[in-house]
Amino acid sequence: MNEQESYNILSIGSVRGTAHNLRLEINPEFRPALKGLSQFSHCQVLWWLHEFAEDHFRQTTQIQPPYDATLTGVFASRSPIRPNPIGLSVAAILSVDVDSGIVEVAGLDAYPGTPVLDIKAYFPSADRVMEVTVPDWAAAWGDWTANH
Repeated sequence: MNEQESYNILSIGSVRGTAHNLRLEINPEFRPALKGLSQFSHCQVLWWLHEFAEDHFRQTTQIQPPYDATLTGVFASRSPIRPNPIGLSVAAILSVDVDSGIVEVAGLDAYPGTPVLDIKAYFPSADRVMEVTVPDWAAAWGDWTANH
């Protein structure tokens, strides 16, 4: 089946702050959804790569990865250029203010002004993979990111 369906995705807020001090500002109607998030050390943030949402970007299926790698499909990359420009980051939760809708985070690789699509609590039992394989061009990136 070669059907394309359309889905209605709502922004629940946006990324604000500076590159070194980011926070998620959640829209008032979604602030009750923050209850209990402060009990977690990390979360997954799904965000819209709005700078790459134009049709010509979304039709790209292959890219040239960094470090002299061979041409690869976008699904084998972290490229922002892809059919659905959705970003995913694991971020450390520094603080949560449910009343103001502010979630201060570290380790988010989105820019201020980026629309936030969802926040999910990070569960190590479900979200961590201990043994992985990556191509040679990505092997030097290390096994774990620095602690946030």
